[in-house]
Amino acid sequence: MRLDDFRPSDNVEDRRGMRMPGGGRGGLGIGTIIVVGLVGWALGINPLVLLSGLESMQGGGSYQQSAPQQQGRTGAPDDQLGQFAAKVLASTEQVWTDIFRGQGKTYQDPKMVLFTGQVRSACGDASAAMGPFYCPSDQKVYLDLSFFQDLATRFRAPGDFASAYVIAHEVGHHVQNITGILPKLQQAQRQASTKREANGISVRSELMADCLAGVWAYHANERYRVLEPGDVEEGIAAASAVGDDRLQRQAQGTVVPDSFTHGSSQQRVNWFMRGLKSGSMQQCNTLQGAI
Repeated sequence: MRLDDFRPSDNVEDRRGMRMPGGGRGGLGIGTIIVVGLVGWALGINPLVLLSGLESMQGGGSYQQSAPQQQGRTGAPDDQLGQFAAKVLASTEQVWTDIFRGQGKTYQDPKMVLFTGQVRSACGDASAAMGPFYCPSDQKVYLDLSFFQDLATRFRAPGDFASAYVIAHEVGHHVQNITGILPKLQQAQRQASTKREANGISVRSELMADCLAGVWAYHANERYRVLEPGDVEEGIAAASAVGDDRLQRQAQGTVVPDSFTHGSSQQRVNWFMRGLKSGSMQQCNTLQGAI
């Protein structure tokens, strides 16, 4: 993947090596967070739905910040892996700014928080075991860079473009958020009459984020020639690796489609490729009948 045309984004907050204030306790108990993290590790890479469901069961309709957030060093990181993540973020900023401008709108850049082990967000405390996630309450993408190594070894999806896909997917949730789609999805999920229905809404949200990651890749390549031979295959491998069916089969030996929260491997690949081939946000509508 060629990122030479991009300077590392300054919209990065580096909390690596920092300990969470208060011993790691936040809106949800740390024991609960660890359990959710294990479930999140088995089912996918974004804990948003699992955490929001727990908040609802505890009587809250949205995340509440109950303790001060950490504050890390802001600006582009100095290390190679941090610079790579910041350059990928910069590419998403440029692409989505251009797309929004073409629609007569203004794109609001998200922040990216780099952390190690555990982190405090406006969505509660989180463990690296959950994988990367987006918090709509503070409009930040949270990323433990060790996930890229896990992606290559545990999920067998190595390569720089595979890692870039992960960031672009989370930025896709940010695009959903600032366009008003994500709040509607969260409301629909809270109003769902069954867990199966709520899971289905989650799958639609995640597949849309996969498609939006493909839209980013299309425009980044059209305008900046970021793709190199093998990159598309890396993206396909990453999308397939985090499919619910594959993860459930690895974790428990059986597949339970009604419990899917992110979509099957084939669905994730199909929607990523749909965005990559079309470059159109309009082609990413997974929501008919959902909201």
